[in-house]
Amino acid sequence: MINNQIRTIVLDTETTGMNNFGKPFINHRIIEIGAVEIVNRRFTGNNFHVYLQPNRSIDSNALKIHGITNNFLLDKPLFKTIAKNFFKFIQNSQLVIHNASFDIGFINQEFTLLKNKTIDISKFCCIIDTLKIARKLFPGKKNTLDALCNRYKIKNSHRVLHGALLDAFLLGKLYLLMTGGQESMIFSNNMGNTKNFESYENLKINKKKSLKILKASEEELKLHEKYIKYIQQTKK
Repeated sequence: MINNQIRTIVLDTETTGMNNFGKPFINHRIIEIGAVEIVNRRFTGNNFHVYLQPNRSIDSNALKIHGITNNFLLDKPLFKTIAKNFFKFIQNSQLVIHNASFDIGFINQEFTLLKNKTIDISKFCCIIDTLKIARKLFPGKKNTLDALCNRYKIKNSHRVLHGALLDAFLLGKLYLLMTGGQESMIFSNNMGNTKNFESYENLKINKKKSLKILKASEEELKLHEKYIKYIQQTKK
C-alpha cells in the first residue's frame, strides 16, 4: 500500500507460445512483461517493462500476435536477473490481469524454475481477473481486450500488434471503467504470507538446473510507434 491506499498493478505478458499447464517445465516461457501502477484510481507513471531471453524459440503463431522475434531477444536478460525487482514491484498489490490464469501460470512457472520449489504468486498479491468481471457485465458477448476497448470507446487504433506495456495500459483504463469508479473491496487478507517471500535473497536458487530452452499520452504513443517500427523492420 502507499499512504494507506491500495496499490493496483495492471499486468500483461507476452510468451513464446501456449503452455501445457500441469506438465513438466518443458514448454513455453515469458518474453515480455509490462505492468503499470494505479494508486487512488490514477495512473502514477511508475511502470515495469522488460523483454526477456527465453532460451527457446518462439512459435510462429505467437510471433504473428506480438511480432517479437528470436533475434530481437538475443541480448535481453534472463528472468533470473529481473526476478527480484519484478517481485518487489508487484508484491502486496491488487494484481489486475485479463484472463489471469494464463499469465499467473507463466509467472508461477518462471519463479518455480528459478527457485526449484513451487511458488504461487497469488499468496503475495490479490489477483483480479478482468475477464471474469467482463463476463459478468457482458454475459454471452465477446470480451477480448479489443472487444472491450470498442465497447467502451477506448481508442486503440495504434495497437497494430500486442505489446505487454501498451496492453497493460489499455487494460488499466478498462478496469477503471468496468469497476465504475468504485474502489475494490477484495484486497486479499493473504498479504501476511508476503513475509515468506520477502527473504528473497535467502531462497535457494537451483543453479544446476538448466532453464530449458483516458487516452494514451503523446509520449506513450510515440514510444509505441517507435516499437512498432522496430518490430516491422526486424520482420523484413
